[in-house]
Amino acid sequence: MTAKREFQKSKLELTFVIVGAGLGGVAASISLRLAGHKVLLLEAATQLGEVGAGIQIPPPSTKILEAMGCLDAVERVSIHPRDILIHRYDNGEVISKQNLVPHVKDKYDGMYLHIHRADYHKCLVDRALELGVEVHLNCRVDKIDFKNNSVTTINGKTFKGDVIVGYDGVKSKTRQQLTGEPGGAYDTGDLAYRALVPVEEMKKIPELEKYWSRPDIHFWWGPTLHIVMYFLQGGKVCNVVGLCPDTLPNDVLRQEANHQELIEVCKDWDQDLHRIFNLIDDVGKWRLQDSRELAHWVHGSANVIILGDASHSTLPYLASGASQAVEDAAVLGGLFSHIESRDQIHQILEMTELLRKWRSSQVVRGSAHCRTIYHLEDGEKQQIRDSKLKGKKPELGCPNRFADPVFQDFLWGYDAFEEIERAWAEFEQGKMPTYSYPNLYEDERLLEPIV
Repeated sequence: MTAKREFQKSKLELTFVIVGAGLGGVAASISLRLAGHKVLLLEAATQLGEVGAGIQIPPPSTKILEAMGCLDAVERVSIHPRDILIHRYDNGEVISKQNLVPHVKDKYDGMYLHIHRADYHKCLVDRALELGVEVHLNCRVDKIDFKNNSVTTINGKTFKGDVIVGYDGVKSKTRQQLTGEPGGAYDTGDLAYRALVPVEEMKKIPELEKYWSRPDIHFWWGPTLHIVMYFLQGGKVCNVVGLCPDTLPNDVLRQEANHQELIEVCKDWDQDLHRIFNLIDDVGKWRLQDSRELAHWVHGSANVIILGDASHSTLPYLASGASQAVEDAAVLGGLFSHIESRDQIHQILEMTELLRKWRSSQVVRGSAHCRTIYHLEDGEKQQIRDSKLKGKKPELGCPNRFADPVFQDFLWGYDAFEEIERAWAEFEQGKMPTYSYPNLYEDERLLEPIV
């Protein structure tokens, strides 16, 4: 990486109470400590950790990880995928390709990484502890006192700070109390099958060599569902995810499944997928939920903000949920590195919302629209979609959003540190910052790429 990005130390030390020690909450604790603030990180669980399997880290996040001082640790347990390949579901034909190495380095001064979620979380936790973040476990939030800026847990502990940050996920208690509305986690109508396959088992099947011999990302787009596959942990593990209509019983968020169920769901699909599915021992089904776009993330009078999935939970079709939470963390810490007086706290929180809401809203909208693109039934629209992919130079409206040059710049060209410095310069001039990028969806080609 060529550009130097870092968090400066503020002239004024504040105390931040962060609710939720997932990827976003821990990343925020790191950025705020580097900005010179005290951080109390509250976690409902009795130990720190993450569930799930693979996760993708795009270039904007790797720039942030470098500034946080944990990119080296993350990279050591990551994979550098070479290309994104889109396959036709029934015969495996590659209908679209987007290079990652060296493209993202050359164009975006960053990396594109694959990592196991637990490994990613551990790297961030280790850095947070190294920097002196105070972690408090078994602290499930019960009530927020907006007048006194304090948080009380269900076991009676109270934590007070200058700022409260809710990073407590799609079922956020902080959001419920900030908005005054119960619930907030909505079923999307989709579920995710998630499984891990030992690559040593894949190596026993000659037809699968073309996958394990090179660490690419593979998508199969098909009627009503799609499969994505990539590699983790030094290429020892293959991560398999299937996104399809939700068939879980009401009020059941997770359920065990088996490889035969995956084979049945993809009955007429590429036989290579069936070969891979037959190697799966354990597979889980997860209901996908998101939140509705909120009018505000910041309390009207108190110094309380919600970020990450608490404010903009998204479907995983652009593999950008975690990266948005990390970007939130960088902007929050970066802006508070400039604070000079307590009178500025609420304005800085509003600036954080202003800078992040325009971007995360478009990611949420783009992810939902990708479901329509990926899951077309065979027919005229599918043929139009595929004709815009095969053998053509990608242009605005390309159905492969990772290859669309305009959407790619939006998704991978973002630099949180440039945003922070531009915004603070405008703030010092006496005005609230403006969005630095246009609304992508003013151009209908991004809304109707297959018509």
